[in-house]
Amino acid sequence: MKTQFKRSAAQPTPAARAACAFLILILAACAPRATQTAAPSIFPTPTFVTASEVRGEAFLISMEENGRAHLFLYSTTGQPILRLTRGEWDDIAPAVSPDSTHVAFASNRSGYFDLYLLTLASGEIQQITNTPQYDSSPSWSPDSQWLAFETYDGSDLEVSVVSLTDPSQPPIALTENSASDYAPAWSPRGRSIAFVSDQTGNPDIWLADLDRADDGRFVNITNTPNAAENRPQWKEERLMWLTRSDNIAFSGAHIWDSTQPDNPAQWALDADRAAWNPGGTYLVTILNNPNADYLSASSLDGNLLLPILPLPGTVRGLAWLNVDLPSIPEAYRTASASTPAPNWAPAVTPLSEGPSQRWTVVPLNDVQAPYAQLHDLADESFNALRQRLIEETGWDALASLSNAYVPLTAPLDPGLGDDWLYTGRAFALNPLMVNAGWMIAVREEIGQQTYWHIYLRAQAQDGSRGEPIYNAPWDINARYNLDPQAYEQGGQFAPIPPGYWVDLTSLARVYGWERLPALPNWRTYFAGARFTEFVLTGGMDWHSAMLELYPPEALVTPTLRLPPTATRTRTPRPTTTSGPSPTPTLSPTATLTPLPTSTPTPIPSNTPLP
Repeated sequence: MKTQFKRSAAQPTPAARAACAFLILILAACAPRATQTAAPSIFPTPTFVTASEVRGEAFLISMEENGRAHLFLYSTTGQPILRLTRGEWDDIAPAVSPDSTHVAFASNRSGYFDLYLLTLASGEIQQITNTPQYDSSPSWSPDSQWLAFETYDGSDLEVSVVSLTDPSQPPIALTENSASDYAPAWSPRGRSIAFVSDQTGNPDIWLADLDRADDGRFVNITNTPNAAENRPQWKEERLMWLTRSDNIAFSGAHIWDSTQPDNPAQWALDADRAAWNPGGTYLVTILNNPNADYLSASSLDGNLLLPILPLPGTVRGLAWLNVDLPSIPEAYRTASASTPAPNWAPAVTPLSEGPSQRWTVVPLNDVQAPYAQLHDLADESFNALRQRLIEETGWDALASLSNAYVPLTAPLDPGLGDDWLYTGRAFALNPLMVNAGWMIAVREEIGQQTYWHIYLRAQAQDGSRGEPIYNAPWDINARYNLDPQAYEQGGQFAPIPPGYWVDLTSLARVYGWERLPALPNWRTYFAGARFTEFVLTGGMDWHSAMLELYPPEALVTPTLRLPPTATRTRTPRPTTTSGPSPTPTLSPTATLTPLPTSTPTPIPSNTPLP
């Protein structure tokens, strides 16, 4: 591939940045609606029941529920959420056909991730691809005859095209190189496909001209070394993508006008996922909180159209479409009627002695840790997560921990005096798994804090477990490589590892375990990164959680004493006088009588001695 020209994103205006900051800060608030939208004034709380009908505009969401991603329809007219799929598998990356009658998506319901086709009117599902390789992120051609998609070739992701009219025809490879090429988006004119590639060292947006077969077929339209682009999506002549950058002013959704290719892309709004509405005037967005995802919608100038709604699970795909379902198909009714069983439930151990107001810590079976114990309300969740990870990865990642419960008599590293490990509601993974190549940490900047997304390598690398990695991991050990820049940054980005990986952070969230932000000094203080620690807060703050185990007096901070000085000085002790002392009387002074002394006779020097 060859880079033809360079594009740099335009910096947002002060007004746009203010709108972005406002959007982030009011995650639970409702902002005024713009007058040009007919959206409801109140976004209802999601209820997974069968709707009587779904008509008009709706959001199509792939969302995790109890650790399994399924498809949901969320009407903008205030109707309940309609579950479209169910089962012990994942349905991700939905893409709506140009006429809004079909949805292409990826699913591992057959044991491997393949492409499927859902007919919205009937709920009927048809399998498109059938290979052990990972196939995902479909994108429709304008005539609905083809799907562009990403597929894993054993070392990295590549873009291919498959026919919907002739299933016997094998997929056609669009890209073939040593870089990762993924997330294709077919242009409305049909003669180009946008996709993401990291062949320049970081993810950029590229265009593939389908009318050319020479070296000029592929063009890099972003070429931003300090930012990572992802998830391109067309609407007429405009291409929208999501950007992540260390400079917050450039993060979010950007829009590029293909009719004016020399003009830079314009920043639109802050988002971690986004999708066009059918008219191309609004964007539905997903904002990633450290431990939750939020749904909203905004105009292209950043005005909030719908109040921000916290979603119950991690979002794995997003689209905005027109729906006409005057009657709900039986397949959707059956899916909506199913209620997933809870992943875990606490089993409290009766207290044999001690005050009944406080809880105890209980042992963890077959776990290696300095103190292999957890809070009595947290151990069942830990055991359930551990068993789920064994099923998903094929090995026991929680059998060896660097820490679980830590008693007050065992001090942690400096700066961690109020760490959640003291509450018995936290555990820390063994960081040696990073050195062994079985765990990676992806750095995420959320607001003004640093968080970590943890992935575990699947034992079976045949596509039956896990998914490929899209984001470059952070090598925190690179600070010790005698590279001044890596030392100052607290590490450096590492190449995207090949193979299949399981998202531990998202799976832990299903069982109630949240990640913690790194301490502000994490770049120079390894223990301050806290990239392996997960917490089951139960909605409490640290002090309240500590009072579940300890009496209040145990948490009183002792008054510090100054250390002794190098030169010890004796502290003077005051003496008391009982009363005035009498004036002493003068006594006669005794006169000493001088003793007689004898003076020796000097010897003349010239007189010889006898």
